Amino acid sequence: MILVADSGSTKTDWLLKQPGQEAQAFRTPGLNPYFLTDKEIVKVMQDQATELVAHGTEVKEIYFFGAGCSSPDRHEIISNALSQLFNKAYISVDSDLLGSAYATCGREKGLCCVLGTGSNISFFDGEEIHAGKHGLGYILGDEGSGTWFGKALITDYLYGRMPEEINTLFKNTYPITKEEVIRNVYQKPSANSYLASFARFFNVIRKTEYGSNLIKAGLQEFIDTNIKSYPEYHNFKSHFVGSIAFVFSKELHELAETQDIHIGKIIKQPINDLMAFILTREGAGS
Repeated sequence: MILVADSGSTKTDWLLKQPGQEAQAFRTPGLNPYFLTDKEIVKVMQDQATELVAHGTEVKEIYFFGAGCSSPDRHEIISNALSQLFNKAYISVDSDLLGSAYATCGREKGLCCVLGTGSNISFFDGEEIHAGKHGLGYILGDEGSGTWFGKALITDYLYGRMPEEINTLFKNTYPITKEEVIRNVYQKPSANSYLASFARFFNVIRKTEYGSNLIKAGLQEFIDTNIKSYPEYHNFKSHFVGSIAFVFSKELHELAETQDIHIGKIIKQPINDLMAFILTREGAGS
């Protein structure tokens, strides 16, 4: 029995595969070792993944790909926690970027772009990822992410830069005040998720000139800052993972066509493609 996980800071997607059966899907809160100890991870799993933990003695292999898992000491936190719950399993822990690269690039060289709540990019050489100068987080980076778009909307609204009709729509959808925004961004935790929550407003304004221009501006900033930082970007496919990339795939294709960018896969969540890659790589039965 094989267990594969794709974990961010807010949620973790799990797939449990037994030979000859369909994979079972589970979801838990994010298990980021920068914010949680091994004991806290064990408690989260025991409290919110009882059905999954019930297979503790049956699981033989675990492949965990997570945010915050970029160093050996963080690997150890995840591994120690999982070994307490699945004591007969071989456990492998790697970064979520590597998981996204496996899910999109497979065994081919390419650029793996993350466009969700945050944004990031890495070059995958067919075996390993090569992190660049990116991934600076929502304050310094996250170009083209949900957080970037939410920030753009809120600042346009508070500065009075939105067209009048869109301003009214935004105000009716989000009856917020400047003081409330300041409090959520500067005084409360998870400011990035708060900002990203406003990106849903594009469902309403996507076809307007204002909405269309803002979408293209955010995606272009990601392209200029991230993809084009690799001088040979035009020699490889650029794959995308994340809700923003998935929802704005049409705009991504339109921008790419004019800039010698070759779009590969665009997937909302990597877990299914990641499981398929692991099963093929390990030669596991279907």
